[in-house]
Amino acid sequence: MTEMVRLQKYMAQCGLASRRKAEELIRAGKVKVNGKVVSELGTKVDPANAKIEISSVPLKPKEKLVYFKIYKPRGVISACADTRETTVIDLVKELPYRLFPVGRLDKESEGLLILTNDGALADRLTHPRYEHEKEYEVVTRLPVRGAMLEAITKGGIDLEGEFSLPAKVILEGAKEFRIILKEGKKRQIRRMVEIYNNKVAALKRVRVKNILLGDLKPGEYRPLTASELKGLSI
Repeated sequence: MTEMVRLQKYMAQCGLASRRKAEELIRAGKVKVNGKVVSELGTKVDPANAKIEISSVPLKPKEKLVYFKIYKPRGVISACADTRETTVIDLVKELPYRLFPVGRLDKESEGLLILTNDGALADRLTHPRYEHEKEYEVVTRLPVRGAMLEAITKGGIDLEGEFSLPAKVILEGAKEFRIILKEGKKRQIRRMVEIYNNKVAALKRVRVKNILLGDLKPGEYRPLTASELKGLSI
C-alpha cells in the first residue's frame, strides 16, 4: 500500500487545479472516491488504488517528469516511432515512460541526445532564441580548408536562404575539427562542409548546453544527475 495523501493535495499534484480550487470542488460535492461523494476536507486516499472522479470524469495522475541522456548510434533515427527504421525510442522501450528526443541527429550521425517527457524543457533547449550551445566532433573525407573554417567562424553561410550564425571551430587534425553551434538547422554541419567541396565522414555530438556525452557507449543511456538538471535550470 502506498502512503495515504490528503485528497485535495493529490488532486493538485495531478495537475487538475490548485489545492484551494480542489478544496472548493470537494466542498461542492463534485468529487467521488471509489464511487462515493466525498465532501469533507482532510479525507485521505491511496493514490495507487483509489478511483477518483471529478464531476464524473476520472482523475488521471500527472506523469512524472523524467530526463535521460543517450548515445544515439549511427543508423538509428531520432524519432518516436517508425515501422521500418530503428528509432532512439526503441532503445529505451523497457522504460515505463512516454519519452521523446529533444532535437534531432540525422541517421548517419551519432552521439548525445536528451530524452524526456517534459515538453517545456524541449522547447527551451530547441528554440533558436535561447542559442544553447551544441558541440560536435567532425571528421571529413578530404583535408579541411582554412577558407571553410573561417567562413563557419564568421557565420553568414547561405544554407538555401537561411544564413548560419557565427560558430566556434577548433582544428584538431588535417581532417578533423570540433565545432560549437548555437543553432540547429537541418543537417547544418554536413551542408556547410559540402559547400566547400568536402564531405563529412563522421559526425558525433558530444555536448548539449552543460550535458556531456561522457563515457556512454553507443546505445547506452542513463538518467541525468541532479547537477546536470540544475545546469539545465530544472
